[in-house]
Amino acid sequence: MSGLIKNNWHLIVYLFLSIFSIIPLLSPGFFPMHDDTQVARVFEMAKSLSHGMFPVRWVEDLGYGAGYPIFNFYSVLPYYIGGMLTLIGINALDSTKIIVMLTLIASGISMFFLVKEFFGKLAGLVSATIYLYFPYHALNIYVRGDLAEATAYVLTPLVFLGLFKIHFAKSLKISMVLSALSIAAVIISHNLSAFMLFIFVFLFIIFSTVFGKNKVRLLMSYVLILVLAFLLSAFYSLPAILEMKYANVLSIIGGGSAYRDHFVCLEQLWDSPWGFGGSAPGCLDGMSFKLGKLNIILAFLAFMLFIANVKKIKERLFIVSFSFLSFALSIFMTLEFSLPFWSLPFMDFLQFPWRFLNFAGLFISVISGYLIWQVKELFGNKICSMLVLAVLFLTLLFNARLFFPLTIHDRDSSFYTNSKYLKWTVSKVSDEYLPKNFTKPSQDVDLRESSFDIVHGGGEIEVLSNKTQDNRARINLLRDGTVRANIAYFPSWKIYVGEQESSYVIKGDGLYVDLPSGKHLLTAKFVQTPIEKVSNALSIIGLLGIIIVIIRKSGYLFYGKKTS
Repeated sequence: MSGLIKNNWHLIVYLFLSIFSIIPLLSPGFFPMHDDTQVARVFEMAKSLSHGMFPVRWVEDLGYGAGYPIFNFYSVLPYYIGGMLTLIGINALDSTKIIVMLTLIASGISMFFLVKEFFGKLAGLVSATIYLYFPYHALNIYVRGDLAEATAYVLTPLVFLGLFKIHFAKSLKISMVLSALSIAAVIISHNLSAFMLFIFVFLFIIFSTVFGKNKVRLLMSYVLILVLAFLLSAFYSLPAILEMKYANVLSIIGGGSAYRDHFVCLEQLWDSPWGFGGSAPGCLDGMSFKLGKLNIILAFLAFMLFIANVKKIKERLFIVSFSFLSFALSIFMTLEFSLPFWSLPFMDFLQFPWRFLNFAGLFISVISGYLIWQVKELFGNKICSMLVLAVLFLTLLFNARLFFPLTIHDRDSSFYTNSKYLKWTVSKVSDEYLPKNFTKPSQDVDLRESSFDIVHGGGEIEVLSNKTQDNRARINLLRDGTVRANIAYFPSWKIYVGEQESSYVIKGDGLYVDLPSGKHLLTAKFVQTPIEKVSNALSIIGLLGIIIVIIRKSGYLFYGKKTS
């Protein structure tokens, strides 16, 4: 036991230091945030899973009770975790708080393993702490409430851990699996973070193949990783792209989210007042985009040492050079100087240039780890230890105080998961996953209670089943008439009369079915589209590909070293 503690004391210290980031989550209740829908989404994920839907694409309560395919387009990984926790008996609020705590603590752990691999455990401890307490990380958790982006923040260090190890031909098989799984996990965690990640990944591939040895092996390895990552995430990414036309997702582009209005001013990176408001045009925002003065000073000192010792750092030259370049690129992309690049295809989906601060935090943490290693090499253990203690202390002093919400509401889980809150309050916050022509109710009293209504013909309805993907009722019409399924249109929905599939008319408030008088068994069933089925199959192929890579015991990977 003593040996285990001795070998891992750096991680133990980090875990102790991380406690200050999660203190507000240990209190009863929950705090307000910009995207105040997190508990509801965890609850809806758990509900869909409990009804037997997998992969989960549809939720039944949101969209004003008409449902919508949020998990066909929006982050799924954190909500799968929260949904699973809820299924085992933890309420949705506590499940959400657990996910937030895990994303906070795990972010530093992933950074520790990245930096430890190339600069040592002491450097890993410093980098992990800086990464955890990076100001934009606090902004994502306690101001914006962006659980998806925070989850991606955990995973990006693992992506580059795998890529760097492949560049140096270290544990190729494990590194390839790690990179493929991590990239796929970023994609299903937050597609916008994945979009930004690919900019840096492609930059990495260019640098690695230009400056690395055995260029063919490197290029083939990176291609295989990207293919596997695409396949693994295809169940989510392909429908998100190809079925976007069935929802109003594009409504998030432009308007108040137009990227031209959300560039960061240079002075805001040095210091800007901490707040809980929103982003606005100009330099006076309601929230802060500061990097942290200490972090900037550390990066400057690291750069000075890098310039002075560039010829002496040998194999670490690639890592440090790439980290400085990527840090500069991430900062550049937040500033208005980068405006011409934002006119490139699909960049407007990112909405806010300051999202690149996620990657500024990643690379400034790696750079800080390099600084600790370089100081130890040049000035010895004593000076290095003093620097480490100073950085840890000052990081907590200046940044830990940011990891607190504006206030905490004394509310239990039922507040966030009752029917009216889900169907009205949350639905008004986020309704872009409804069809473009959907007729939104003007007040909560207009919300429909039943999954079916008789529009014409008169008669009675007996609801037999009310599940996320399967609504069933016995209809007794007094005369020929029309029944409405109170479901927002999506091509996955099929209507059956008895055992026979029936046509229906799509309107802004539901799906209309004409029926003759008499008794009928009417079923509205969610059946995955051909695109979704193919996407699922591709993900299974990707999983088999990962298994093949893992179980491969011998042989050569392309033209390099053995895979084992």
